[in-house]
Amino acid sequence: MIQNQTSIQGPVQILPRCLDPDQWATVSTAVIVALSESLFGKPFDGGKRMDHGGPQQQQHPMEQQQQPFHPQHPAMMRLYEVQKEVASLGPQVCTFSGLQNDRDYKRLERELTRLLLEVDQVDTEGKPELQGARKRAAQEVEGLLRYLEENVTHPSRQVIEELSNEARRLVDERVVAPQRSGGVAEINDELVDALQELVLRLTQVKTEGRVPLRKARYRALTRLCAVQDVIEGRTQQQTLSLPLSGDTHEAVHAINQVMVKVSVARSQLVALLMGLSGRDSCAHLSRILTEMQVELDALDVSGNAAIRNYRKQVVEEINGLLKHLDLEGEGDDTRRYDLAQNNSIREIEAVRAHVSHLREGVLRHCVMGDLSFRPKAELQSLLTHLDQVDTAKNPCIREARRRAVVEVQAIITFLDLREALARRQPGPSEHPSHRAVWLVLGSLSDLQAQVLGFDGKRADKSYMILEELLTKQLLALDAVDPQGDEMTKMARKQAVKFAQNILNYLDMKTDEWEY
Repeated sequence: MIQNQTSIQGPVQILPRCLDPDQWATVSTAVIVALSESLFGKPFDGGKRMDHGGPQQQQHPMEQQQQPFHPQHPAMMRLYEVQKEVASLGPQVCTFSGLQNDRDYKRLERELTRLLLEVDQVDTEGKPELQGARKRAAQEVEGLLRYLEENVTHPSRQVIEELSNEARRLVDERVVAPQRSGGVAEINDELVDALQELVLRLTQVKTEGRVPLRKARYRALTRLCAVQDVIEGRTQQQTLSLPLSGDTHEAVHAINQVMVKVSVARSQLVALLMGLSGRDSCAHLSRILTEMQVELDALDVSGNAAIRNYRKQVVEEINGLLKHLDLEGEGDDTRRYDLAQNNSIREIEAVRAHVSHLREGVLRHCVMGDLSFRPKAELQSLLTHLDQVDTAKNPCIREARRRAVVEVQAIITFLDLREALARRQPGPSEHPSHRAVWLVLGSLSDLQAQVLGFDGKRADKSYMILEELLTKQLLALDAVDPQGDEMTKMARKQAVKFAQNILNYLDMKTDEWEY
């Protein structure tokens, strides 16, 4: 939503918010209308009435009386021109996701600074109406400049860049540099796990709903996931019984040579995706891979099923690399980084709304002491539904799904513990330590009900109280001495895990993450 508030009577504060290019035209028109109404008594139409300095339409006599200045006044003409340039630069500013050293940033900053200087040089002839118009135009340009600078210096943008650099160093050290020096890339599970950790950390970066930050996070994640996919594909390919012996068929020798080229291309692709290749380009690598496909298609395998299968696997390997070469313009597609429009996210949100309704019902019946409301079957069906949501390998969608699953599981564990506490009938021979664990579990059940119903922030006093009370229960469990009783040891271990899960759930509810 746009936070601008335009008043005809007072100065206009123009502070652009996150917009996609389709929305910007609407917002720019609204801003221009507000500006022109306060100046001319007639909405500015983006210059449509202006034709080489002359109006195309006759104005109503009343409107002419309201206008202190004719639109052809030199100062007004110049402000019109500035306004049109601002409307052109607006979408670019509001979707720019780079850094201060990027060429586009410097261009946008230079253009906006030039416009600001031109507005400052407009001669107002000391007239208040012209001074007000110039002030409003300056405020709009300053708002764009401020928004541009805020996004490139935003802490989240710096975190995205730091994580991207960390991934770049890791890939360069383990994959790109060894192959450039004629060695062997260190592709193993450790590398795959390290990249997955970076993907998860990028997923957790908060964007505050800003389009440039969402776009920057999406681009970083897309490239890192592509590298992860290529590397994992290489790990799987290492387990294949390929290449075949050149003695099998004369076509095998040619396929083996293509396999060597594919290995080199894989390294080049990883370097390209991580910004480690200064000379190569996606278009150049795409041509090389396409030529390999043509070379493979031209081979005569003479009906040999084993060789056909070998060639098919190599072709699939090439296709797997080609699909990652379309990332250059992908980050500019609003539908990709604005996941609120994603069908899988909408499906997850629909499940979460259903879960919220069930949670309210469970808590309401608990307050009344009624344990008959147990929608466990319905909750289990929601888990099945979430498991079937297509994430398209998007880490943000996977994280959204994971969080929805945790919400469902929190209610199920709450219901299970309530039922276990209601069924519990301790005997006189029960071990004292075991009884102490159950007392803590009773307290944890009450605290979990409060956590399920909590809808605040970490700065709230109620959050701090809940966190402190849960920590005290962990300390109480730590103080329980099992005295060698195996059942107590197991019960205490499960209770500790349960308390930690409640704390983690409380933390997840208040971390203000968004996709």
